[in-house]
Amino acid sequence: MKAFYGDLRVGVLGGGQLGRMLIQQAINYNVNIRVLDPDPEAPCKKMCEKFVQGSLTDFDTVYNFGKQCDLITIEIEKVNVDALQKLEDEGVIVYPQPRILRLIQDKGLQKEFFKQNNIPTAPFQLVSNKEALKNATLNFPYIQKLRKDGYDGKGVFKVRSEADFENAFEAPSLIEEWVDFEKEVSVIVARNEKGDIKTFPLVEMEFNPEANLVEFLISPSTLPIEIQKQAEQLAIQIAETFKICGLLAVEMFLTKDGQLLVNELAPRPHNSGHQTIEGNRVSQFEQHMRAVFNLPLGDTSPIGNAVMINLLGEKGYEGLADYEGMGEILKHEGVYVHLYGKKFTKPFRKMGHVTVVAEDREQAISKARFVQQTLKVKV
Repeated sequence: MKAFYGDLRVGVLGGGQLGRMLIQQAINYNVNIRVLDPDPEAPCKKMCEKFVQGSLTDFDTVYNFGKQCDLITIEIEKVNVDALQKLEDEGVIVYPQPRILRLIQDKGLQKEFFKQNNIPTAPFQLVSNKEALKNATLNFPYIQKLRKDGYDGKGVFKVRSEADFENAFEAPSLIEEWVDFEKEVSVIVARNEKGDIKTFPLVEMEFNPEANLVEFLISPSTLPIEIQKQAEQLAIQIAETFKICGLLAVEMFLTKDGQLLVNELAPRPHNSGHQTIEGNRVSQFEQHMRAVFNLPLGDTSPIGNAVMINLLGEKGYEGLADYEGMGEILKHEGVYVHLYGKKFTKPFRKMGHVTVVAEDREQAISKARFVQQTLKVKV
């Protein structure tokens, strides 16, 4: 058996910032990573052992890449599952497992999974096209989501009245009841092949209202312990039902009457776990590696209060990226900058993140707000 820390050939589908941060952790374990990504200048390109430019959704490209690997994992769900299934059938280790990816790629199947397993979620219906919205039984407003290919806020449309039908998606979708929530929260859970499971503490998220992207995240949560335990148990229930190997991010709504509703799943390192690099005893990236290599899972307890700010490209700017205010924020203690190696910026593009860690929660939040207002990605 090849050693994970030496000669095991590990492939990652996707060469973006998640893959980049996974490689940074892999270096500590002497794990060599090869990457497949369609972007010739992907953030992972200069950091991995081998970079292959190619489509993540083309069967032959994914299959031929995977045949050169002993273990494959992902940093994005939009990949060719049929190729991964064939590779798994031929003895290549694929984590998360292709059957899980097939379900999670389809938001409609996700919702059906929730319903069948008594996992609380917003009421929903599946529709084949926008004409079918005329027969919807949900009250306005409701949300239409493309069943496939929606990502980072794309593929989501709010239907306020019949007047919005014309601009709705003309594709298989799900519609779900508009949730008047108090907070959006997330739990990341890890499971290895032995069945060991650990969750990271619940985090609270704020979204950019225009781009529908996570912009500000606070960890750990100060919500009532009962809610935190319930959220962690929901994440564990899903991971155990899937028998997933790797990480699973479980995004949830906390309603104004104190109920938790599972929104979406992501079977990989996730934006809601970036703060774990400095804020927890084990990072989500190291935990993912431990899980897929079937090693003991690490201690997820927080080191302090951590706040993560996503660095999004400023609206109205497109071109070579410049980071205005970097010198100002680095004058402050407990500020950690992560730039993703993307040469060009455009509105709302994820260019990096900053984590602020402090013993005092309010101090961490205040300092993070200063970072959020000061550091701007322009040209």
